[in-house]
Amino acid sequence: MAKDHRLRGQAESCIVIHPALKSEAGRARPPEARLAEAVGLAEAIGLEVRAAEVVSLASVRPGTLLGAGNVERLGELIAEEGEADGRAVVVVIDAALSPVQQRNLERAWKAKVVDRTGLILEIFGARARTAEGRLQVELAALIYQRSRLVRSWTHLERQRGGFGFMGGPGEAQIETDRRLIGERITRIRLQLKSVRRTRALHRQARRRVPYPVVALVGYTNAGKSTLFNRLTRAEVVAQDQLFATLDPTMRALALPSGRTAILSDTVGFISDLPHELVEAFRATLEEVVEADAVVHVRDIAHPESEEQKEDVHGVLRSMGLTRVVEGELIEVLNKSDLLAAEEVEVMANRIARGNAPAVLVSARTGEGCERLLGVLDERLAASASVLDVSLPASDGESLAWVYRHGQVVSREDADEVVRLKVRMDADDAARLARRLS
Repeated sequence: MAKDHRLRGQAESCIVIHPALKSEAGRARPPEARLAEAVGLAEAIGLEVRAAEVVSLASVRPGTLLGAGNVERLGELIAEEGEADGRAVVVVIDAALSPVQQRNLERAWKAKVVDRTGLILEIFGARARTAEGRLQVELAALIYQRSRLVRSWTHLERQRGGFGFMGGPGEAQIETDRRLIGERITRIRLQLKSVRRTRALHRQARRRVPYPVVALVGYTNAGKSTLFNRLTRAEVVAQDQLFATLDPTMRALALPSGRTAILSDTVGFISDLPHELVEAFRATLEEVVEADAVVHVRDIAHPESEEQKEDVHGVLRSMGLTRVVEGELIEVLNKSDLLAAEEVEVMANRIARGNAPAVLVSARTGEGCERLLGVLDERLAASASVLDVSLPASDGESLAWVYRHGQVVSREDADEVVRLKVRMDADDAARLARRLS
């Protein structure tokens, strides 16, 4: 059994390992890039990365994932790092480990071993703030725990954030009862069903107002929250780290036409997103499915921007949004301030030649944000039709309603009648017809 590794007043040290199969060379992302992302994940949970390396594998060993030689060599490195400052070392394996592989590696190295899924769940457990977010993460953690021998069920009794995959002071080391986990999973799923019903009611309420919804999606750390803050003047947490935002946030967005929309900031995606999290966050992702427009925020300065784009598209397709991916997605190429002037020019020319709507922006400086608002305004207006409306000049209440719910294109005031051309979506047009009948 792995012992407690988190020491009071000190950051835990860790070693990050990315196993790379030789047979996949050239068919996947460069292993060095995958290793860098894994290091970022470890740092996002407050681990001090003491060493990181790619380990080439000819084949996967069922019992330990890594070959015997690598297990022995890394064991010596782990022991040396632990002896260097007296702190035990957490080993992060950037791959999905089976329960047997995790247990065997922990025994061989006498250290706590965390796989990619466990690390991401640990981050989510520490960062979730809303009741819904905590429920979603807890569900994902329990589904993950149920598949392996777990030494701590720390969401019932713990002294820090996260779900205890890496240990912690004062945490009860309780052998998990599968029956209790199953009962808790059932209760959480019932609670999340209630969340979905509440969200559906909120969406119905917005339709009655109504305001169109624009959802921001993108790879983690692409700058969604910074852009959200820039467009809405909100103060959502925006940090240069993976998964800075976990809980969905919605704010009013003022469009150039004077209309109002609702902008939704969502959790970032990542390659090989654990299926437990996809299932657990389905309630949150429903906001994306129901959105009137979906904006894909990309870190255009990232060396793997294209690969990240494909990862996001894959998640959206899994949510049933293939139609959006193939023709309705608005692409925001963010972090233009990190590009050289000639790169900005090349990117601008590429956007001008392309058919899909795309905008080059810097959420940090605000460059391009006005253009983005214009694109959003046009997209949302395209779904509306222009109506000829005649109102009695004395009916100020109906006139005010039209101005609130539509975009007045032209107005002609006669003696007793006001004639308007109004751009309005189908739902509002039906409500106006009932109002005037």
